[in-house]
Amino acid sequence: MSKITRGITLNPSELEEQFIRAPGPGGQNVNKVATAVRLRFDVRASSLPPEIRERLLTLAGDRSNRTGEIVIVARRFRTQARNRADARARLMLLIQAALRAPKPRKRTAPSAAAKRRRRSEKQHRSEIKQARRTRIHSD
Repeated sequence: MSKITRGITLNPSELEEQFIRAPGPGGQNVNKVATAVRLRFDVRASSLPPEIRERLLTLAGDRSNRTGEIVIVARRFRTQARNRADARARLMLLIQAALRAPKPRKRTAPSAAAKRRRRSEKQHRSEIKQARRTRIHSD
């Protein structure tokens, strides 16, 4: 069990890890050893509270797929153990970010001074554009 907060824990059985070969330079080992980790976490089937699940999927962005899984690929390090720890740490950070509810937006109206500045700028622009127009004189 991975502890996220006092009341929320993550069961390791909810995580699916797959070791894959990492692309890029690495010498003779790169084509033999699968050191990169692909971590899958099914958010919809997890034990997390529903409101956290929704925020988590929103925060995950491109890392989540249509089925509600978050996929994290870790290949920064040269060992499976460090990449595995990195992938899990990144998932924990994502879940902790989802725990914080977004601050509600307060609607505000523009101030009277801001409205005056906007109108003044619009008038100024209008005068500049009118000065550019060619005048046709009929004599």
